[in-house]
Amino acid sequence: MSISVLFNFFLLISALHGFTFSVILFCSKNGKEKSMLYLNFLILAISLNNIQSWALEKHLFQYKFALDYLQIPWHFLAMPFLYMFLIHYLNLAKKSYNLLKIIIPLFTVIVFTQIIFVYNYSNSPSQQKLDYIYERYTSFEEIFSLTISLSIFIYSFYILYKKEKLFPKILSFDNLKWIHTFFKLTAIGYTLWIIALVIKVKMNFTGFLFSYYPLRIYTTILIYWLGYQGLRQIRIFKERKQIRESLLIDLNGDFSIETINLTPQETSSEKHKEQFAEINNFIRKNKKFLVPKYTLQSLSKDTKLSSSTLSLIINNIASKSFTDYLNEMRVDQAKTLLLDPNYSNYTITSIGLESGFNSKSTFYTVFKKHSLCTPVEFKNMSIIVN
Repeated sequence: MSISVLFNFFLLISALHGFTFSVILFCSKNGKEKSMLYLNFLILAISLNNIQSWALEKHLFQYKFALDYLQIPWHFLAMPFLYMFLIHYLNLAKKSYNLLKIIIPLFTVIVFTQIIFVYNYSNSPSQQKLDYIYERYTSFEEIFSLTISLSIFIYSFYILYKKEKLFPKILSFDNLKWIHTFFKLTAIGYTLWIIALVIKVKMNFTGFLFSYYPLRIYTTILIYWLGYQGLRQIRIFKERKQIRESLLIDLNGDFSIETINLTPQETSSEKHKEQFAEINNFIRKNKKFLVPKYTLQSLSKDTKLSSSTLSLIINNIASKSFTDYLNEMRVDQAKTLLLDPNYSNYTITSIGLESGFNSKSTFYTVFKKHSLCTPVEFKNMSIIVN
């Protein structure tokens, strides 16, 4: 198998992956939400671009209405769709501009301009000259697309990293690490795209196809990763929201409003027991253990006791560290949810995150430490017993 055949195979596989994920995403119960629709359009744009490149290299369009010299720039739509997904997922659509009002007409103009260009040069006497002219034209078109796309990428990056105060509710359900990862992967993609374009121009628009091979592998991985993460994350987001609503838990409120006024006392055992009882009641009543980043410093602000005093009280009375003390409550909460038939079809990740853990791996590690089995094993054992 030659290198060109191998990389063309990557193009085809990535496109088929994209179309499959698009169908699955669209048919899912959350697939018709605006944010998911735009994520779907993003996957479709990349997939259409790849299947078109594969078909052109296989000469499937040759001699059919000059389509061998007509390449619709689907890549021009990818980043605008990412931007639209982002502002809808973060509930910023009402505060942000709808870029598609500009991009779609511009995309239409680009396509019609290329059609006119192909029509005007289709009677060129030399096939080699026609190839050269067309590749040169599409290179300038590609550079324009890259410039616009990169500008939207930078602005979307700015929204994600600089405007977190505008979407605190989303952050309480999703730490957005998967979106951060996607931006990093996209940055790699842009680097590969720029390198390919530079090589194309340097080689005078001939014999440059090899420079796009790394980009083809990259898009194959990106489509698979994006489709999988999109399906997984929207499910987790919805499940966490439903768990929180059903349990009437509000982690977005200002818990510091309701504080307990403990004052430093002599370090006697009885005084510590009284203080611990108040601390324990406060944490359980206000569901502080469900806040992933709740620390001794946070508790100190709520109770007006120093972190060292709090640590001493909890260590003396509970005989464990503050972290283990909270994690024990989190594991108990997770066990309650795992045994509840209302959540039998929910993902283990959703239950772990809504029990106060900040990641799936931490949840599994802590759960096994306290229960001597994994969450899955615990759930399966309870099913067998019942």
